This record gives sequence, structure tokens and C-alpha cells, in this order.
Amino acid sequence: MSTPNLNADDDAIVAATRRWVERAVIGLNLCPFAKAVYVKEQVRFVVSPARTPEALLEELMNELQDLADTDPEKVDTTLLIHPFVLNDFLDFNEFLDVADAAIEDMQLDGDIQVANFHPDYQFADTDANDIGNYTNRAPYPILQLLREDSIERAVEAIPDAAEIFEKNIDTLEKLGHEGWDKLDVGPAR
Repeated sequence: MSTPNLNADDDAIVAATRRWVERAVIGLNLCPFAKAVYVKEQVRFVVSPARTPEALLEELMNELQDLADTDPEKVDTTLLIHPFVLNDFLDFNEFLDVADAAIEDMQLDGDIQVANFHPDYQFADTDANDIGNYTNRAPYPILQLLREDSIERAVEAIPDAAEIFEKNIDTLEKLGHEGWDKLDVGPAR
């Protein structure tokens, strides 16, 4: 479900993010939990105008509180898309500690967690162009706010949840860079 009063640029950013969710996240089954909340329109897409990490932190805290205060049947997860800040992956990666500290400071630890996606996502000890990094690559930097209860229910429903990461790597290795590029979902090589 989109945020009301988006400007044209925000509409394009949300459209690109939705295309990534539909074609990569759901289409490749990178997250087997995503389809259910997406088709029920329980995903909130928020485009942040933040230009500084401090402004993003303020918006993140507002979105964390909004999610905590909202009925999960209405909004189960929030994608906080921030195209104007933390475009450098190392800066983005460092900000994740700030995001975790905010959750703890707001006493939401155990209720909400943050997943992360970035156009230049890179797992430790991998080459920047390693296809496995694409499991967390998105068209823009994104902080996904997830309800812990929803994660627990989803993991219980999928018997081999611990194997998701390995399956994702296998899927992307079979797809390859050329296949990823054909999806037209974001960062190409």
C-alpha cells in the first residue's frame, strides 16, 4: 500500500521498488514470506526525503513507532526507501547499528527488527560482483521494518526456513548476472 500524497518522483521510486519486490523478492522466491503480506496489501512503502543520516534516523524512529502502533492486519511491514542518503554501502552498513540502537532505545527490541537492502549490497568476504550479493540488492537503499511475531509465524510455517539463504544463492547462481539484468529490477553490473 502506497503512502498518500506522493510526488511524481516518489511514484517512480515506489514503482521501481514494487517491481523489485514482485520480480525478484517474490518472483524468485527470495523471501517465501513476502507474497502473503504483499498480496494482502499489508506492505507500507515510504519514500524518505532525508538527505542526512540524522534526518533518516528521525524518520526511521517515526516509522518504527507507526508500525508498532498500527494493527498488523493493516500494515505488517514497512519499506523505508531512502534514495537520497546512505548511497555509499559502507555508510549504509554503519547506519544499521544506529537503527538497531534506535529499536532498543524505543523499547521495541523483540517486537520489530530491521532488514536491509542496498544497490551495492556486499556480504563480508565476497567480491563486489558476486551474484550471491544480489539476494540483498534493491534499486534503492531500503530499511525494512519487520514485526518479530510475523517472522516467527512465517518461520514456523516453513519447515526449512534455515535453508532459505542457501536456496537463494543457488537460485541466483542458476540465474546469473544476465538473468538478473533481464529482470530489470535495479542495479545491474
